[in-house]
Amino acid sequence: MKTYDAIIIGGGHNGLVTGCYLQRAGLDVAIVEKNAWVGGAATSRELTPGILYSNCSYVCSLFRPEIMRDLELPKHGLQIIGYEGGAVFTRDGDYLASYRDHDSHRREFARFSARDAESYERYARDVTKQCRFIQPLLMRTAPDPFSFRPRDISELMFLARKFGDFSAAEMAATLRFWTMSISDFLDEYFETDVIKAYLALSGIIGTALGPMSPGTAYVLLHHYMGEVDGSVGAWGYARGGMGAVTQALASSFMASGGTIRTGAEVEQVIVKNGRATGVALSDGEEIHGRMVVSNADVKRTFLKLVEEKELPEPFLHRVKHFKMRGSSGKVNIALDSLPEFPALPAGSPCIRGDMHFTDSVERMERAYDDWKGGRWSADPFLDMMIPTTIDPTMAPPGQHFMSCFVQYCPPKVDGRDWTDADRDAFAETVINQIAGYSPGFRDRIIHMEVRTPREIEAEVGLTEGNIFQGELTFDQLLFNRPVPGYAQYRSPVAGLYVCGSSTHPGGGVMGAPGYNAAREILVDLKRPRQHMSHAHDVL
Repeated sequence: MKTYDAIIIGGGHNGLVTGCYLQRAGLDVAIVEKNAWVGGAATSRELTPGILYSNCSYVCSLFRPEIMRDLELPKHGLQIIGYEGGAVFTRDGDYLASYRDHDSHRREFARFSARDAESYERYARDVTKQCRFIQPLLMRTAPDPFSFRPRDISELMFLARKFGDFSAAEMAATLRFWTMSISDFLDEYFETDVIKAYLALSGIIGTALGPMSPGTAYVLLHHYMGEVDGSVGAWGYARGGMGAVTQALASSFMASGGTIRTGAEVEQVIVKNGRATGVALSDGEEIHGRMVVSNADVKRTFLKLVEEKELPEPFLHRVKHFKMRGSSGKVNIALDSLPEFPALPAGSPCIRGDMHFTDSVERMERAYDDWKGGRWSADPFLDMMIPTTIDPTMAPPGQHFMSCFVQYCPPKVDGRDWTDADRDAFAETVINQIAGYSPGFRDRIIHMEVRTPREIEAEVGLTEGNIFQGELTFDQLLFNRPVPGYAQYRSPVAGLYVCGSSTHPGGGVMGAPGYNAAREILVDLKRPRQHMSHAHDVL
């Protein structure tokens, strides 16, 4: 019976990244995926004739360019198109535009407040400084601060040197930034409600926290660390939807000789004498491997796939208390024509980016209050975009795909499971909000796909529908992610590794957890890593 060098559980983007690097290092790798397709939360699917939906993940920026180059993803069909603008619609019929060009962006701020336009320069400089501090850490393994191994001491020294580059005032500002709320942070720069609302949105996306909750300033930073064509902080669409990212990864993996098994749901990790030796599928088949790498989230991996007796109790306790609360839903809409937004001038590039209807931080916080009460937001925050305005490959001529990411949407409604009636009522809340700013919008709808945390967990396997596989709060970052002492992609079970977003540096379609896990595995196997950018960063 065949024994693979490595079996990877889950064909999401991080599992595919890990698989690509291991396969290129000469290992014989199999990826097993429960769905009939690969991609996890980064998929494109045609659920109504001719129109492709980006079902969960919907924009691309965080994906690391080093990985794109290493794995030759453009050669395998990946193309990222930077989007041109965006808008926040206000209740009084105006709008705040956003533009890729910094000076145009600043002039738009000046239309609302000359002071805020001046402050924007200072804000952009300060956030960029934080990005420069964090970005080099993304593709490095977090050190264990309680270890005396040379590697960990070296990484702690690297962190200390990075921090030592700051002045005393900058050190204080950094510590405050990492722990404060996005609302308090923005109050230090801006006075205009709609400008603060526009900038606050990156602090709450995918997070079970409100804009006034401590820790949300860092979440904003997490979303700012991406780049498109070398433009840091820029966002874009993957041509053909977000499934294009994972299709390119799958193509690269198979071109290197890797094996992908779809329709293969893992029921259990097989552990013999304290070592992972393969996986058992739900149909009873066993697949054997010299190691197992789980791309599932940390709760699904250790509370469902590994028997409790194989794990130390303190580790299990920490896994059970890892914060992974679903807070978002997704509504994908097929339209027979481009919707009209009377607030926007004809031909405005704003329609080719992200559009929002929440024009104050207070409205965002009230939406969060509903979530805390176990309800979806009555006045939700929508991150809405129409990718087909830039990528016509996703719909027939004249028709459009609209993606609506929705905060807040609880994993349970009033403490009970979601029903289909709840799901439909949630969708109606979303449609009503859009229709309030776009006359005739409802009549343009051909088809809708509505995804609450129930659907996201059932299809993608994300516990409670949490898109980051665990919240990005200060207590769950770096050497605390997912569990202190196990933040280096290894687990208490020999030969069982984790490579998903529950590990450092966290969620988003970034690929860094998958890259870092592959590097650690190759370190353990004493295999060469010349095919990996930054391989020299590890002793």
